[in-house]
Amino acid sequence: MDLVEVELARVVIHQKGDAQFIHLRERHGNRGFPIVIGYNEVEEINRKLCGVQAPRPLTHDLIGRILGSLGHRLARVVISELKEGTFFATLVLVPRETGTAMLDEKVVDCRPSDAIALAVQTGAPILVARDVFESQAVE
Repeated sequence: MDLVEVELARVVIHQKGDAQFIHLRERHGNRGFPIVIGYNEVEEINRKLCGVQAPRPLTHDLIGRILGSLGHRLARVVISELKEGTFFATLVLVPRETGTAMLDEKVVDCRPSDAIALAVQTGAPILVARDVFESQAVE
């Protein structure tokens, strides 16, 4: 799969309504696109970006801790498909000790908002399938 590396360029939070947005932009360019996500997810991403620590682990903190306790880390996030207006993503996990050997990779289906929250938390790269990127990208 041909992939485009992107970065989280902007988070748009509306206090009222369900339409929250994150904007992804190609890492070495000006094109990008928005993804509509829920309020709780956008708040979690914003907390991660701002470095706000909750007094107790929240869901994405818990996921990160579980991965670590099982000896894995998030190698990358891939937004792989767009079907009927819905984006699909995967987490690519690798053992902490052995690097990123393809045979050791575990791929887990997830929502893009959860994948991006974990990527922001861990510093993992965010990649988008080129056909998805090209179908959505604007300058």
